[in-house]
Amino acid sequence: MSFVEKRLEELGVSLPPNQPPLATYVSCVRSGCLVFTSGAGCFVDGKPLYTGRLGRELTVEQGYEAAQITVLNLLSMIKAEIGNLDKIERIVKVLGLVSSADDFYDQPQVMNGASDLLVNVFGDKGKHARSALGTSVLPMNLPVEIEMVVEIREEER
Repeated sequence: MSFVEKRLEELGVSLPPNQPPLATYVSCVRSGCLVFTSGAGCFVDGKPLYTGRLGRELTVEQGYEAAQITVLNLLSMIKAEIGNLDKIERIVKVLGLVSSADDFYDQPQVMNGASDLLVNVFGDKGKHARSALGTSVLPMNLPVEIEMVVEIREEER
């Protein structure tokens, strides 16, 4: 078990099985030392943990949890691509889309679910640039979709 996976276990969470893409795309693309993920959602056992919009059907707390589950799915995708999450040198960028009611403005608090987990797992390597954007709808009525860019060690390319 990798250091990262041990750290996840200490936090009381684990990586889910990697799921295949839902359409015509790949989960990750490597370019040099960077790995770019496709967008992922809050799936548990192949089904969305939550559906609906923040500020309408869902609370900030539920959105926060959805963002955490989504990051675990992203890490599972990255592990399938690079083999071992200990190869991650840095979380570079996180882009979060939050399906929001017209009067919902707490997208950053929802996305803190993803950011807090990454920092708790990776420490300083988990500190990243981030965008938290509101949107009117996401595929399958998901509340959150997140994509990431991570840097892997040069010798691991």
